[in-house]
Amino acid sequence: MSENETTPEIKTPIMRAKFVVDGQTGDATMETLSLRAVTDAPFNPDGESEDNSFARWTPSGSISITITNPALFGKFINGQKFYVDFTEAK
Repeated sequence: MSENETTPEIKTPIMRAKFVVDGQTGDATMETLSLRAVTDAPFNPDGESEDNSFARWTPSGSISITITNPALFGKFINGQKFYVDFTEAK
């Protein structure tokens, strides 16, 4: 940061969702990830789990993201789950 820049304000996320990796494609220069909201069965036998809680309020969703950072290639594996925070940006 330069002398004239200020530290960015830390904001609280407006929403948190939970997504699971369900595919990746790419080559030596990029990787495209597909993620979907954690909404499909089977859930825990008692019907309660963190995934159930997220699915109740975010019943469907998908994200497709292309990355070009070679250090991240192969780091995302089918079935891995991630929290996605939605924080307003300026």
